[in-house]
Amino acid sequence: MADAEIPFWSLEPQALRTTLAAPEQGLTTTEADQRLERYGPNRVGQDDITAVWRLLARQFASPLVLILTFGAFVSLVLKEWIDATIILSIVFGSALLGFFQEYRASTALASLRQRLALSVSTRRNGEWVIVPLERIVPGDTIRLAAGNLVPADSLILEARDFLVSEAALTGESFPVEKHVGVVEADAALARRTNCAFLGTSVRSGTATLLVVDTGPRTNYGRIAGRMADPDADTEFARGLRDFGYMLSKVMVAVALFVLAANMLMHRPPVDTLLFALALAVGLSPELLPAIVAVTLSAGARRLAANGVIVRRLDAIENLGSIDVLCTDKTGTLTKGDAELSSATDTEGAASGKVLRLAYLNASLETGIANPLDKALVEAGEKANLTSADVHKLDEIPYDFLRKRLTIVVAENSGRATMITKGAVPNVIDCCTTIERGGARLPLDDAERKTISAYCAARAGEGFRILALATRDVPAEAAYTRDHETEMTLAGFLLFSDPLKEGIAKTVADLNGLGVSIKIVSGDNRYTAGHIGAAIGLDASRILTGDDIANMKDEALWHLAETTDIFAEVDPQQKEHIIRALQKRGHAVGYMGDGINDAPALLAADVGISVDQAVDVARESADVVLLRPDLDVLRTGILDGRRTFENTLKYIKITVSANFGNMISMAIATLALPFLPLLAKQILLNNFLSDFPSLAISTDNVDDEALRTAQRWSIADVRSFMIVFGLISSVFDLVTFFALHYVFDVGEVLFQSAWFVVSLLTELVVVLILRTRMPAWKSRPSATLLYSTCAVAVLAVCLPYSGGIARVFGLAPLSFPLLLSLILIVAAYALTTEFAKHRAFKSLTKAA
Repeated sequence: MADAEIPFWSLEPQALRTTLAAPEQGLTTTEADQRLERYGPNRVGQDDITAVWRLLARQFASPLVLILTFGAFVSLVLKEWIDATIILSIVFGSALLGFFQEYRASTALASLRQRLALSVSTRRNGEWVIVPLERIVPGDTIRLAAGNLVPADSLILEARDFLVSEAALTGESFPVEKHVGVVEADAALARRTNCAFLGTSVRSGTATLLVVDTGPRTNYGRIAGRMADPDADTEFARGLRDFGYMLSKVMVAVALFVLAANMLMHRPPVDTLLFALALAVGLSPELLPAIVAVTLSAGARRLAANGVIVRRLDAIENLGSIDVLCTDKTGTLTKGDAELSSATDTEGAASGKVLRLAYLNASLETGIANPLDKALVEAGEKANLTSADVHKLDEIPYDFLRKRLTIVVAENSGRATMITKGAVPNVIDCCTTIERGGARLPLDDAERKTISAYCAARAGEGFRILALATRDVPAEAAYTRDHETEMTLAGFLLFSDPLKEGIAKTVADLNGLGVSIKIVSGDNRYTAGHIGAAIGLDASRILTGDDIANMKDEALWHLAETTDIFAEVDPQQKEHIIRALQKRGHAVGYMGDGINDAPALLAADVGISVDQAVDVARESADVVLLRPDLDVLRTGILDGRRTFENTLKYIKITVSANFGNMISMAIATLALPFLPLLAKQILLNNFLSDFPSLAISTDNVDDEALRTAQRWSIADVRSFMIVFGLISSVFDLVTFFALHYVFDVGEVLFQSAWFVVSLLTELVVVLILRTRMPAWKSRPSATLLYSTCAVAVLAVCLPYSGGIARVFGLAPLSFPLLLSLILIVAAYALTTEFAKHRAFKSLTKAA
């Protein structure tokens, strides 16, 4: 705790104010700035300088770099200065290139996240102002409401039905009610009911709090290492890890084989060791982390330009892989601009009295801001209604268990009235009478059936319906949920929210991309069914929350896949629906913006929210839309697929080419009286061939590759590597034969010629295997094309570069030899194109 020896939860609020020098009118701006400099920003994690150094150090921590460093060390010990210099230059060149690309990616992501930075209502200079969360300091007085994330460890000064979800800290799945008080000093964290902690979220109610600890001094900051990792591995990250394991096995096998074969043939041990190490490194795409980072960051920038902000780069791949999208209807399928169509009495007639009661309830509530209350206030103001003639006594905030909100007012006549509005079944649950024609009648079964039929008919027309009830109450100091009894049903509020223009086409377009849409809503079945049918979903079968509560998990697994509309579901049931779809092998996206959406957002493969969402929903999401529009999301899915496709291009193409070359060299070591390439030539070859691959992030992607969701498959990568790698090996052996038996070249000229042909085949295969279409029909990006051509020209020129050529052991090639090599490369290109056509045709038939 900041500057306090006694646990703050055991202190009276005024005593803690004194300890923290925190006046009731709030800190001054000057004092807040001084404390910010003293305590640092309110965030948990590394500062910018530490993060940069850790990123740089990570470039040197890979097994590939360690292998290269070991090779350089061996060269230094044996006084092979040139080899050591070349190896170290390539190590540092690759590491710095990787660092630059990853740093650029991380800064791009940080700038995007800054657009979503949270803010807090804070008292400064005697006024309530909005302050960025990172600028909160010990001694600040803050206000929180339902949907807010708790920004720091704080003591509660005032609270009204203040329920906080603390699962991240305590593991308790149910919200805990917090209130003003003093707790014993040795109380466990879960028993500190007068505190709210960073890492938790407000489920319902309102509170005023005094900030005590921020950033790393909070409980969250101290135990962050034990908490659930918010950046847990995605399917993409797991795929990369499995790919690394597969590659490592191949590397070890090839390197050991070559080492053993050369030792048996009594080759020079130093050259043999360096050759085997370089061979192992040459198989692996050492720039993969940098290329993945630059590809994903380029994708993130494209998404941002289209109004889609990714909160972590790995989510881009998952966004492209989703084949089911679950969404609420409000604001995504509909315009989200609710309008009050009518305020009616219990018989369906327009009622000024009901409108006034609803206006008072909406205009005086201070909890969750929502479009329905906004619509009520606007309708009331148009009718010249005012709340000036009443005095608000109390408020019982909305929560997702009761699904209703109550305001208690005292009118000038001295009478106190409780006004409750909310979901129809939940309001009726607290009513015993109904107002009919100015009289109060018992709310019996017959009346309930009449109400149910009326609401079903209006909901079937697309209206969203709330019920409104009242009760005269005696004046009391405070009111609780227990007072919501023996009320009188006064009427109904009907809201319209028209469909967005073109939404049916957007849904059809998403279906065309292999993404099925499912409505998952807390609204009643009739309204959800009406909306679903209007956009082309199957409304003949609707699963409700009651249905789900009464079925086994196995039944839900089956029905979730075949049902388009889920209605009247609670937050936990939304999560169960997501899990059921995942159980059936689907990659699921969930789009939500409310407190009740947080569990489903966390459970989904891709959680999607909007920047106007409540804090807890936005922070639970992987992707945030700058506007709640499914068409924006459709664009995001396409960009996600484009990014994933380009990343896989690099992996498949580079690994297959390298695998072919390594197999060829392993065979050549047995047939030749000398090493087919020197270690420094292998490393230079691999380094140069990776340069054009950095431009793959800019490459065009064929429309065919965007039509279906993509999933990572190690089996596909392995098959691709073997098939096209072995084709490369066949032409390498043809090259070996021509060099050794036709041109009868010596060691240096052999190595020079094969260096050129090996590099050219790796470059030309990029332009061929980047597309499933004939290479001449699919246009690569200008950056990829020009960079590939530039390195190809460099490959041909290197043997003629004089001093540089001598450093790398290269010698000039005669014109007939160079022409023969180019013809071999051309034949390889044609064969690869033909094999690609046959291979992809077989895959299409199998699918």
